[in-house]
Amino acid sequence: MGQTDKQFSGFLRMLIARMKAVVAAIKKGNHEEALELMEDIMTDLQNTLED
Repeated sequence: MGQTDKQFSGFLRMLIARMKAVVAAIKKGNHEEALELMEDIMTDLQNTLED
């Protein structure tokens, strides 16, 4: 079953917010945190594809 436009928009908003957190960590010089956040995003996206 697919997503509605509203659900997809919510998914994109969540993804953008998490990516902004990665950028903020990089700007603070905390590359380890940024890497961890990015790995979490990639894991969640991969799990979404497998569901």
